[in-house]
This record gives sequence, C-alpha cells and structure tokens, in this order.
Amino acid sequence: MTSEIPSLQAAVQLYFDGLYEGDAEKLARVFHAQASLFIAVDDALVALPVPEWLTRVAGRASPQSQGAQRDDRILMIDRSGPVNALVKVSCLFAPHAYTDYLSFIRFDGRWQIVAKSYGIS
Repeated sequence: MTSEIPSLQAAVQLYFDGLYEGDAEKLARVFHAQASLFIAVDDALVALPVPEWLTRVAGRASPQSQGAQRDDRILMIDRSGPVNALVKVSCLFAPHAYTDYLSFIRFDGRWQIVAKSYGIS
C-alpha cells in the first residue's frame, strides 16, 4: 500500500495548489464531480456540492493574488485498503487556518476527493 502514497500526496498537492491559486480547474481535477463539502455553522450542518463550491472559488480573489502567506501541510494519511484513504491537512486561508479531512477514493485510475469536512482550527 505504500506504493500509492506518492500519487496520493500528488493529489493533495494539486488540492493545495488549487486552493492557494484559486484555480477551480485544478480543484475539479482532484474532486469527484459528485463530492460535497461539509462544515458546521451555528449548530447547523452545511453541505455544499462541489460544482457550486467551484463556482465560488472561481469568483473570489485567491490567496495568491492577494500576496497571502502560504502554509499548507499534510498532517496525517490513513489508508484502509488499496482504494481508500483519509487525509488530514492544514491550510491557511487568511485570516483563518483550517483543518480539512479529505476522503479519497482511487477511482478511474486516480485519487479523487469524494468528501471534505472542514473547520477553523
């Protein structure tokens, strides 16, 4: 299973780059089209389908365009078989740092995020 770690790390790097650059096309390459993002806000669970989130990403100023500091790190990789992984990451999206839990499935020859849950660290 360790032979898949570099390709999984490459998928996470694509995620980090897409977030920092505000590049919805890069993010679309790492997210499955049917994935959703989840966050708890004011005692409510908010679910956002990836296509809607990508539209938001494309319409906002990126951290890179604002000259923001970049600080993204993989905190943990947990594999439960050849096609499943959970990756915990930390991302700076000023003024907040976020902890993201990215559920990956290796499908169609590549690692894809099928769900993201996140919150402010």
